[in-house]
Amino acid sequence: MTHKTLPGRSVKASAVENQTYKVFPNDLNSMGKVFGGLIMSIIDRTALVVAERHSGSSCVTVSVDSIHFLAPATRGDTLLFSASVNRSWTSSMEIGVRVTIENYRTRETHHILSAYLTFVALDDNGKPTRVPSVIPESFIEKRRYAEADERRKLRREEMEKRRSDREQN
Repeated sequence: MTHKTLPGRSVKASAVENQTYKVFPNDLNSMGKVFGGLIMSIIDRTALVVAERHSGSSCVTVSVDSIHFLAPATRGDTLLFSASVNRSWTSSMEIGVRVTIENYRTRETHHILSAYLTFVALDDNGKPTRVPSVIPESFIEKRRYAEADERRKLRREEMEKRRSDREQN
């Protein structure tokens, strides 16, 4: 891994705000609700854009956690995807994604999903490479920055537990 120091970047420099996806009948399951997998795919792609903007490198998803479907999206809704980098470490970044639905008639919006994804930046040889630090500016960005480190600790503990369980079996 390259060991050069990179200048930090603001959250706003790489954020995606209200990327839209219009729901059509082919996006629905047999209950008339949007396929969860469709939303998950768009979340991954949106978060990838943020990770690559922040790092300036190709990135890969290494984990997805805390996806909570709070409400369904249905025919005619507009999905709004917003994503930003919460924190970065040596070669990895946590990207937070929020999905809301908008009713095209009333313009009312409702939060339907939140997710956290971890990406690793890769160099031209496919090896992890350093990423810029995150410069949180607003109160919310600073809160998300601190919370990201707590989630990372939990992810690492869970990974270690799974590794230990596999070794014992």
